[in-house]
Amino acid sequence: MKIQDQAVVTMTYVLREKDENGRIIQEATKEKPFVAIFGMKQLLPKFEENLMGKEPGDKYCFYLTPEEGYGERDENYVMDLDKSMFMQNDVLMDMVKVDAQLMMQTADGRPIMGVVREIGDKHVKMDFNHDLAGVHLCFSGEILDVRESTDEDFNDSCGGSCEGCSGCH
Repeated sequence: MKIQDQAVVTMTYVLREKDENGRIIQEATKEKPFVAIFGMKQLLPKFEENLMGKEPGDKYCFYLTPEEGYGERDENYVMDLDKSMFMQNDVLMDMVKVDAQLMMQTADGRPIMGVVREIGDKHVKMDFNHDLAGVHLCFSGEILDVRESTDEDFNDSCGGSCEGCSGCH
């Protein structure tokens, strides 16, 4: 079976910065493959586009620009937030440390991940850019399996592999 919308795809991949010789950012091996349902808007659109029509045994290597990946860095997404937001009983919460990832909420209540960049006397500088914003990406790997999805696949609230997620089960 070839990769198509709503197919369950099992694959390996190596995600590198810039090109096939770049720093390894993330990896899924044959022992711990990446599994996803295609066409569910859970993967980068250009990632899916590059793999559509491939079948088990096919190897791939392709590049994504920042615009095709996680966007360009935007300094408007780096904000000084009032330190009082991070205080409890007049003490800075333990989880608030430089480089810590914190789940926050937008003004309309949507969750958003931010990284603490600085802790000042009155403000905490948070960066809400994706970690890979502004990065040229290189994906390479192999398609291990492609199958039709079943109702059971859609009962998994993640819609695929939990590799790297915070755990939805």
